[in-house]
Amino acid sequence: MKGFINFRTIFTLVGVLVLLFVIITETKGANLLPGEEEYFIAVEKAPTPVGGLEAIMKRASYPELAMKTRTEGKVYVLAYINESGDVDEVKVVKGIGGGCDEEAARAVKRSKFSPGQDKGVNVKTKLAIAINFKLPS
Repeated sequence: MKGFINFRTIFTLVGVLVLLFVIITETKGANLLPGEEEYFIAVEKAPTPVGGLEAIMKRASYPELAMKTRTEGKVYVLAYINESGDVDEVKVVKGIGGGCDEEAARAVKRSKFSPGQDKGVNVKTKLAIAINFKLPS
């Protein structure tokens, strides 16, 4: 019979699906770049910006292009903070354009943080930060 799928074909397809499932569940974050696995996400004491979020906002200036295009909103960045509280890297997770993404990353990169701690020891930590850009009234 044409159109009839035999047992061997079904067995092979199920096997391939199971293999794919095992590979996907075993990778657990294989989409991380080299070195990212060294940074903790959940720690007992999260890093905090010295001077608070206001200190980061003071370092960020409103980009001229964003002002001309009346661009407003939040830029979400992921900061990689080392054991001494310095920012190693900043990645924009969700941006709004108009130069705001780059300005938010630059402001966070220039900020100092109290380091994250786990079991009383300073550790490398990832921290998500939202930088709000609102046009002056």
